[in-house]
Amino acid sequence: MNNVRKIKGGSNLKGKIKVPGDKSISHRALIIGSIAQGETTIEGFLHSEDPLSTADCLRKLGVNIPDIKEDEPFTISGLGLDGIKEPKEILNCGNSGTTMRLLMGLLAGQEGKNFILTGDTSLNERPMGRVNKPLSLMGGIISGRESGNKAPISIYGNKLKGCVIGTPIASAQVKSAILLAGLKASGTTSVIEPASSRDHTERMLKAFGANISIRGELGRNVVIKSGGNLIGQRILIPGDISSASFWMIAASIVPNSEVLIKNVGLNPTRTGILNVMDSMGCNYEILDKSTIAGEPIGSIKVKTANNLRSFTIEGDILPKLIDEIPILTVAACFCNGVSEIKDAQELRFKETDRLKVMARQLSKFGAEITEKEDGLIINGQSKFHSAEVDSETDHRVSMSLAIASLVAKGTSKIMRADASYVSYPSFWEDLAKLTN
Repeated sequence: MNNVRKIKGGSNLKGKIKVPGDKSISHRALIIGSIAQGETTIEGFLHSEDPLSTADCLRKLGVNIPDIKEDEPFTISGLGLDGIKEPKEILNCGNSGTTMRLLMGLLAGQEGKNFILTGDTSLNERPMGRVNKPLSLMGGIISGRESGNKAPISIYGNKLKGCVIGTPIASAQVKSAILLAGLKASGTTSVIEPASSRDHTERMLKAFGANISIRGELGRNVVIKSGGNLIGQRILIPGDISSASFWMIAASIVPNSEVLIKNVGLNPTRTGILNVMDSMGCNYEILDKSTIAGEPIGSIKVKTANNLRSFTIEGDILPKLIDEIPILTVAACFCNGVSEIKDAQELRFKETDRLKVMARQLSKFGAEITEKEDGLIINGQSKFHSAEVDSETDHRVSMSLAIASLVAKGTSKIMRADASYVSYPSFWEDLAKLTN
């Protein structure tokens, strides 16, 4: 790993690439495969820190997961819904909030067994009460620091009862934790969200044979009935649109660029970035559309566009592009007019406070950004000069700053650049390939 990267501005991007497997789907394939009956084969798995943390925790729970090699399919032997073992050691989730929150749901109903979940310094400061509260309503016995809001988290597996739960925010992690708990709860568990969030868990549970239905306006109500078994499947994981977004924006704002990103997941709960690119007037097309294991995929071809328009992001679209806000903040700096990001206070509780960090780091290039409580106001048409910037240990910030450096005059330096390994281990190689 290289903790400092130098990037010379002025290089255009040309070529085609395949981005790593979708992070959200990688976590879920491991977890759901582990509690299915029989074997599950996974192809296209994201071989990076967060999903590997999930694999490590599941091994400690008795799941037979082989050593996972990059770009190689592997098979896991499921334990069934009742086969999870009480671990002999603490489950370390690393820096992965998804691992911790989904395991809370998975383990809450494992009757009579004890579990302790912890993470690194950053994860142990992130809010877990949003998962703890609904699981407690179902009968979960969960405790942690600050009244159960922060890890380390202790879980005593208990008999759960199905109920109707309204979540205060649209969060796929909260919803997924409740649905996983619902597999072991008596009767029916129903989750109602204020807006629809990512639905990878629902799609995958359905593919494995769970009794799950989507109801209500815009699919905001998900209902799961316990009692059935999950059956092992073959899962092909598409490329992660959140990783593709760096090249989609780079090709749009870096002059004379054209990039083709192959086999990207196009799940409609994740494609908010395409709506924003439409508003901006970006030049892109989607090719080779198909569906694999219930997930729509396609290739995205993007060319440089001139006179990009400013945009506003707010309300129900937020859950569909929450991870793309850092790179869209970079894009806004090169649009005509003033762009605004609202209703995004959730970003203050990611790996870093992403609103504060993006405003602080992009201003070093010469960006004009005003930070608000729930978002950012970005003045467009910035002239970026080279700068020394810092990822502040956040993978999405690191990659966003790399793209910003391509449009800056001179050579910029990114400190703690290897944060990108959390979700995109080959990012720097792909950048070199596209700029050579």
